[in-house]
Amino acid sequence: MNTLFKSIIKEAVKRRYQNHATKATTAFIEEKTKRIEIEVSHELQDFFYIVLGVLSATFGLHGFLLPNSFIDGGVTGISLIITELSGIPLPLLIFGINLPFIALAYVAVSRRFAIKSIIGISLLSLSLYLIHFDSLTNAPILIASFGGLFLGLGIGLAIRGGAIIDGTEVLAIYISRKSNLTVGNVILIFNIAIFLTAAYIFSTEIALYAILTYFAASKTVDFVIDGIEEFMGVTIISEKHEEIRKVLIEKLGRGCTLYKAQNGFPKEGIGLVDTMVVYTVITRLEMSRLQTEIDKVDEQAFIIMASVKDAKGGMIKKKPLKKLH
Repeated sequence: MNTLFKSIIKEAVKRRYQNHATKATTAFIEEKTKRIEIEVSHELQDFFYIVLGVLSATFGLHGFLLPNSFIDGGVTGISLIITELSGIPLPLLIFGINLPFIALAYVAVSRRFAIKSIIGISLLSLSLYLIHFDSLTNAPILIASFGGLFLGLGIGLAIRGGAIIDGTEVLAIYISRKSNLTVGNVILIFNIAIFLTAAYIFSTEIALYAILTYFAASKTVDFVIDGIEEFMGVTIISEKHEEIRKVLIEKLGRGCTLYKAQNGFPKEGIGLVDTMVVYTVITRLEMSRLQTEIDKVDEQAFIIMASVKDAKGGMIKKKPLKKLH
C-alpha cells in the first residue's frame, strides 16, 4: 500500500490509543496499523471487483439485451419484463425489486454482505441511468450469447467482491437452507417461472432466447466464481496456528481441525520441526473474509484451497455465514 496512506493510518491509530488505558507501545501501534492496512486493502480490492462487475453488467444490458427487447433470468429478467410492459425505467426497477432480497441477505448472510450488495445494486442502477451504449449487433444468437456473457461476468465479479447485483442467489441460498432443494434447483425453478411468463406474454421465441441468455450468464458466473455457495476445504500452514484457530472460531463462526505435522523442508543442519496444520471448510462467499483475517495474523501463511462437493454436519449448516461481519 502507498507509504503516505500507511503513515496516515499509523497516525490515526496513535491518536486513537494515546489516551487508552493500556500503554500503546511501538509494537502495538505497528500491529494495529498492519491490521487496518490489510483490512482497507482488501476492502478496496472488493470494491474494485464490484465496480468492474457493475460496468460489465451495464455493457451487457445496454449493448445487447435492452435495445433488442431480450430478457434474462433472475431479478434482472423480471425487471426487463416489467420495463417492456409498463415502460418503467429499468434502473428504478432493478433497485426496487432487489431491496427485499437485500433485506433477506442481511438476515440469511450477514450485515457486511448486505451493505456491500446495496452498494453494488445502487451503482448498477446509477450506471444504467448514466451510461448508454449503442446496440452492437442485430443477430439474435449474438445478442443472447454475449448479452448473457457480460451480464454473467458482472454478477460473478460482484460476488467475488463479496456482493450481489441480482438477488436471486440470496433467495436460493435461503430456501436451500430451509428445504431439501439445492441452490441450483431453486434458481432453476425460479427462472423456469420467468421463462414461462415470457413465453405467455411475448412469444415462445423470446422465451427460448431468454433461456440461451440465462445459460450463457450462468456458465460465465460459474467460470468466474466456481459456484455461488460452493464449499471450500482450506488447509492453513502457519507458525501462528493458534491465532488462526481463534480467528476461525471467534470471527467467522467456523469449526476447524488441527493436524500434527512436521516441516518437510527444514533449514540446513536443522532437523524436522513439529508443527500444526489447520483445516476448515467454508463457503465461497466467506473466502474473501477468511483471507483478510489470515493476512492480519500471518501474511506468510501457506494456504491450500480445494473445492468440496458437499459438506454435512459440523458447523457448516448450523452457523450459515452469520459471522461475516
